[in-house]
Amino acid sequence: MNIVMISRTVEKMKTVAMEIEHSTGRNVKIIQVDFTKGSIYEYIEESLNGLEIGILVNNVGMLHNPEPCRFLNGPENDKNLINCNILSAVKMTRIILKQMEERKRGLILNISSAFGYFPCPLYSLYSASKAFVTTFSKALQAEYKSKGIIIQAVTPYGVSTAMTKRIDTNIITKSAEDFVTQSLSYIKLGNETFGCLAHEVLGRIFNCIPLWVIHSTAVQEFTLNFLTKKFKKEPKNM
Repeated sequence: MNIVMISRTVEKMKTVAMEIEHSTGRNVKIIQVDFTKGSIYEYIEESLNGLEIGILVNNVGMLHNPEPCRFLNGPENDKNLINCNILSAVKMTRIILKQMEERKRGLILNISSAFGYFPCPLYSLYSASKAFVTTFSKALQAEYKSKGIIIQAVTPYGVSTAMTKRIDTNIITKSAEDFVTQSLSYIKLGNETFGCLAHEVLGRIFNCIPLWVIHSTAVQEFTLNFLTKKFKKEPKNM
């Protein structure tokens, strides 16, 4: 399939586009926009005019703060996060779903997060935004599954990306390439998936922990100290 990439940084997209074109022989179209802005979707729709989009991956996202923190201790970038994490999924789905419904086939993957699986302290705004994406995806799948369209929320735990400061990979924290490879095996296995076996197991473990434990001050303080130290000791990966 040919690919359309929509993102903010042209140089990064050009690099990836060249890699894809050289390795696969397929064409790559680049559309530059900033998803923290709410006025970009008319331009996107015009740029996609005439293209038959078979697969939509809503993968854009941002954290309220790179490191865990209480809501008032983070930057006041609420509107940017809501535009990037929530509005983007809604608007891009509305643009592409119309043509999928006409063709009675298509696949939409909404990249959510396991942090949206439960109310997650220290990532409160991010957690809430991802809970929206998951709920939105599952409701849409109920509406459109009879029309031959698959809509799935992918809710991973740790994945090493620029957003997570390229944290070291291990049995739980996956590289982006490894996670994508595994998650593609789950596409037809329901309207929501953790995306890989390790995250499925971790999700089941977290389900056994009472929410009052996760929300306790002691656990929050431990998490705050542990993750802050972890991020700060890994500048080599940034």
